[in-house]
Amino acid sequence: MNTVTSETARAARDAAEAIADHLADLASYPPAPAGRRTRLMPQSLSDGAAGIALLHIERARANLGDWRTAHAWLTAAARDGLSAGPDADLFFGAPALAYVARAAVDQPGKYASALASLDTSTALVTRRRLDQGRARIDRRDRPPLAEFDVIRGLTGLGAHYLHRDPHHELTRDVLSYLVRLTEPLHPSDPLPGWWTDHDPTGQASPNFPGGHSNLGMAHGISGPLALLGTAMRRSVIVDGHAEAIEAICAHLDAWRQDSDSGPWWPQWITREELGAGRARQAAPSRPSWCYGTPGIARAQQIAAIATGDTERQAMAEHALAACLSAPGQLDRITDTGLCHGWAGLVQVAWRAARDALTPTISTQSSRLATLLLHHAHEEDRRNTGLLTGIAGLALALHTVGRSAPPPSEWDACLLIN
Repeated sequence: MNTVTSETARAARDAAEAIADHLADLASYPPAPAGRRTRLMPQSLSDGAAGIALLHIERARANLGDWRTAHAWLTAAARDGLSAGPDADLFFGAPALAYVARAAVDQPGKYASALASLDTSTALVTRRRLDQGRARIDRRDRPPLAEFDVIRGLTGLGAHYLHRDPHHELTRDVLSYLVRLTEPLHPSDPLPGWWTDHDPTGQASPNFPGGHSNLGMAHGISGPLALLGTAMRRSVIVDGHAEAIEAICAHLDAWRQDSDSGPWWPQWITREELGAGRARQAAPSRPSWCYGTPGIARAQQIAAIATGDTERQAMAEHALAACLSAPGQLDRITDTGLCHGWAGLVQVAWRAARDALTPTISTQSSRLATLLLHHAHEEDRRNTGLLTGIAGLALALHTVGRSAPPPSEWDACLLIN
């Protein structure tokens, strides 16, 4: 249960409507850079027209917006053609538009022809990624983050399939791949199967000799944990499923930092830190969805509910509640976006509060909503994107302004529901 005052809810609805109105006109979206394929193109869910379409779809499904506007933005997202190549993933190309179009289906048969074509392209992308991932594991090579993470990898594609068709063959195939990801590449290997030889940007770096284990939600192992947990909650279970969840949770337990202000986790663990058994990060990072305590705690809460581990659930909820009440942590937030700003924090807390064993998180909802509203008025409206811009901000404000879950389940791309 989320406790937001009627006045705050009304203000949030008004603010969301104002942003949606600002983004209603296609002229508000900047043209794609000429002659270059970038993630700023219309087919980008994170920064492009696809993310703006998702905002208008959610509002139309909640009877607060116009379906004609939503359709216009969907059309704009596909206007330059859709990638089904190596750069395609949940946040770009055919899979991104398949995800957005799925969210628009509020009655049987809607967008059926478009979805059939998008499903075919997304399946090709997913099967190619699975083949590459399996072959890499068979070679016993370390994975790049982009192979398995939420933003660019198979976890993101799996999130789409879990919501599009939970019992699809590819849903299970992605889950089975994630099970293999959690297994060491060699019987005596001290490194987890998701350990990468690269730095957090995916590059070889002298600052990360021996690579690292990324713990975050957007690019690290908390994303796969959230997907495995969500699938198990929905009774979509593959061989080794519970053991994979246990392996990830054990790794997170090993690197949990217990402090007076509550548990928290480093963003990543280097080979040097692994050898020393101690993290160098001295304090929690900003409380964000992508790397901070909120995302990691929500992933563990989901996994704990799936496995019936009430002790872990209580720990995860305590970590999130403590983070939300610590001024020193909240002061680290510098923007309003979903990825690492106020909107993401509010959306994660809203989802976590609905599942929580106690009202501790929900009692902070009104204060968080007020803070989101305060900072929303300062946001630069030229940044129109979903992950870091005002489209995502409007969706979080829309959540605050309503008492029911988003009918489009737009936040499935964040792996928090």
